[in-house]
Amino acid sequence: MDAVNIALELAVQDPAGVRVAREVGAARVELAQALALGGLTPSPATLELARETAGEDGPEIHVLIRPRAGGFHYDVDEIALAVRDVEWAIANGADGVVVGALDASGALDVDAMARLRDAAGEASVTLHRAIDVTADPTVTLERAIDLGLRRVLTSGGASTAIEGVNTLRALVAVADGRIEIMAGSGVVAGSASALVATGVDALHFSAKRAVAGDGPGVRMGSASDGVGGYEVTDRIAAFAVREALGI
Repeated sequence: MDAVNIALELAVQDPAGVRVAREVGAARVELAQALALGGLTPSPATLELARETAGEDGPEIHVLIRPRAGGFHYDVDEIALAVRDVEWAIANGADGVVVGALDASGALDVDAMARLRDAAGEASVTLHRAIDVTADPTVTLERAIDLGLRRVLTSGGASTAIEGVNTLRALVAVADGRIEIMAGSGVVAGSASALVATGVDALHFSAKRAVAGDGPGVRMGSASDGVGGYEVTDRIAAFAVREALGI
């Protein structure tokens, strides 16, 4: 895959992020909330406003379905919740969903994934970076192919995609056009060209910028440093990735 034909997917949390994705010419957005926690299922209103912002000619809206932070081994209630969220998202304007579930051994939970796939009907289903914490991403990729999933989002089993570049290249070879491989995690302008050179079908990036808060710093939870700071999609960072690819 050359840079001219590479698909860009922007991870966003709100309509403002969707507007940036439109401007940068992204093919898709992954819509989530709480990206600082790795992303969680967005609210109904977030999807509704994202759909309105994208319009008919904007990026596709692919909704992350993740019921909680932490690992990807879910109990019966959590899977039931995720299935309902998939059904709701597709019924209310999502073009696809992004999902992932592992069994107690850390392998892909094929039964849970089949339920999530079926809940999406004919819509696009992406396996997220749960693949990167499985023992053998190649085996997981084959299972995703057997399930008929559309694409896999992966960093090549590393913390960042550029660190997993060799595994990404191997996954592209194994996929052999049977499923799309999308590189993601820590993708910035400086790493974009090297990732495209692996032959991946798409790049996934968040182009996030932290906005410092001016609150009193009162803790609002175990993962919170205070009430003021948050993250937004940065237009300059997003365009820098595109410009690095010459598109």
